[in-house]
Amino acid sequence: MQILYEFSTLDLVAAMFFAMAWPAYSWLLKGSRWRDLSLTRAMDVQRRQWMSVMAGRNLRMVDTAILSGLQQGTAFFASTAILAIGGCFAMLGSEDAAMRLYRDLPFQTPVSQAVWDVKLLGLALIFAYSFFKFGWSYRLFNYCSIAVGAVPEANVEGKAEERMAQAERAAALNVQAGHHFNSGLRAIFVAISYMGWFLGPIAFMVSTALVLLVLIRRQFFSAARRAASASLPDQTGSH
Repeated sequence: MQILYEFSTLDLVAAMFFAMAWPAYSWLLKGSRWRDLSLTRAMDVQRRQWMSVMAGRNLRMVDTAILSGLQQGTAFFASTAILAIGGCFAMLGSEDAAMRLYRDLPFQTPVSQAVWDVKLLGLALIFAYSFFKFGWSYRLFNYCSIAVGAVPEANVEGKAEERMAQAERAAALNVQAGHHFNSGLRAIFVAISYMGWFLGPIAFMVSTALVLLVLIRRQFFSAARRAASASLPDQTGSH
């Protein structure tokens, strides 16, 4: 715990604000009474509606193509997270050059080598978290593809109940894959706000608040949320 004495009081306050802000945002999306008004919940309904429509098709090339595109996007972000982790450790391996560049930046607060290393390790951990979320999302989209393949064709008689039950399994996997993808993407946004700490504790709190406000606006007040929520059947109870 000796490293804590290397940080200023304002640094610790900023770190506490950061550590409280992002769990509060997650609670807003998942546990608050406003969660059903979010873009994420609206897209959950869309995903279930997609699987329901898919179950009524005999040819599902469109559905498999969409799932393939979702997997490719997830793989891209997972690769990006790996590159970001590598960049963080590369900066740890060239501390002297990084510190020289850092000291030339305007509006920065002088820091010790130990504080610089801790900040970089924290950034690497955020990217590592995002990688695991993207990796699990990729697997879940893969499982969803398998579940879609197991849905009986619409023209097979006597399979209606089995078809809808299997479509619901595919929908549940699709929704979970989307949630983990969103968590990984959120970690990328968290990393952006975290980088404000390298400019000082005030910049850290400002960047955290700004990124948080942008995400809240997109989730609850954006044109995308209104478009995704328009004329949707109420399926939130099945989530």
